[in-house]
Amino acid sequence: MLEISCGTAYWTEAFASSVRSVVACDINSEVLDIARAKKWGPARVEFIQADSYALPDFARRFSGAFSGFWWSHIPKRRISDFLSALRKKIERDARVMFIDNRYVEGSNTPIYRTDGGDTYQLRRLEDGSTHEVLKNFPSEEELLFAAADVGVEAEVTILDYFWILTYKSK
Repeated sequence: MLEISCGTAYWTEAFASSVRSVVACDINSEVLDIARAKKWGPARVEFIQADSYALPDFARRFSGAFSGFWWSHIPKRRISDFLSALRKKIERDARVMFIDNRYVEGSNTPIYRTDGGDTYQLRRLEDGSTHEVLKNFPSEEELLFAAADVGVEAEVTILDYFWILTYKSK
């Protein structure tokens, strides 16, 4: 399994014991240090520092791919290129899953501004600093359209606060 933008490995912990092995990538060394420090028991997990837009050449192709809460931070203009690059890292018929937030009024940080179809939020950190963060909330139709070029049998599950996109790679 290939995991893109794994962060501190919250989701890795959820599935690592049910797959043969996981290669989990993130660009930030700080979150990878947290992920590596967790107790993995018999699960075979390897963490690699890598840019999610420029994944390294691996010695193999993966039979599945997962990313949790990364899609919403991809500029809309880059989604097709990102998915095409991911397609080159996985086997034909590999299972792919993305999960991310839906926008729910009163539950999410409000949208601060929109630019070229992308939406942004202002986030305040514990140190008092404020940062603008890209945070898109795609529709079911946008998700299915994006998956059409790289996958088949695409399905979107809409939950109260989250969406899940699954497909089988072409």
